[in-house]
Amino acid sequence: MFKIGLIAGVGNLPCEFAKVAKNYGFQVVAIAVVEDYEKSLQEHVSVLYQAHIGELDSIINLLKQEQVFAVTMIGKVTKEHLFNGSVRPDMRALKLLQSLPNQNDDTIMLALVQELASEGIRVMDQSKLLTGLMPKAGVLTERKPTEQEQADIDYGYEMALRIGQLDIGQTVVVKNKAIMAVEAIEGTDACILRGGKLARGNAVVAKTAKPAQDNRFDIPCVGVQTIEAMIEAEASVLVMQAEKTLFVDQTSVLKLANEHNICIVVK
Repeated sequence: MFKIGLIAGVGNLPCEFAKVAKNYGFQVVAIAVVEDYEKSLQEHVSVLYQAHIGELDSIINLLKQEQVFAVTMIGKVTKEHLFNGSVRPDMRALKLLQSLPNQNDDTIMLALVQELASEGIRVMDQSKLLTGLMPKAGVLTERKPTEQEQADIDYGYEMALRIGQLDIGQTVVVKNKAIMAVEAIEGTDACILRGGKLARGNAVVAKTAKPAQDNRFDIPCVGVQTIEAMIEAEASVLVMQAEKTLFVDQTSVLKLANEHNICIVVK
């Protein structure tokens, strides 16, 4: 059996990947790099290790120990960990971070990809086995957008692409063609809550891939937590990019969205 590595962050996406990989006949070696990883991951992998996201040397040694030479990095690991003191990088990670020209997402991730490659470990395209989770264009919910919402969808979508081009984030919250919030280090859910509070209801959340998206890392993802954040923020519409967004737990998401009159558009 061919082994494939899985560096797993928060959320259900690592489980989805592991299930698909297992069905394809891969033996999945998982390393959970956050404490709050999805505990059911254990059921879908051959072996599960835990290592702190800052323990780069340990992560690489585990992969080499298991003779894993191809790995996927999937699941949310927010950069906030680097700045709130919860991450204590080992010497290898510290040396890597200190060598970077900036702390942008792509800069950090590309450096990590290169570090793994230096040890003979190839980072795979995240979407390679998950194309079935990337929906085509259309309205997915029972409710369609209003004329005003459609104007905000078009505007927010374009603004999300622009912040992605600058490697700031992937999500914006808009209302009446005014930007309420732009995602940065806090992550999508916190951005939605902040934007929704400022919009005071009926905001549009737009999430897109970066124009030069590297599919080895950070593909945009939508799931139940996204809709839960929208419900709390009283946002009315979610727009995501067609065939470039991973849409997890689709049945549960659409049920929840329909129950709360939220419109989901794939553009």
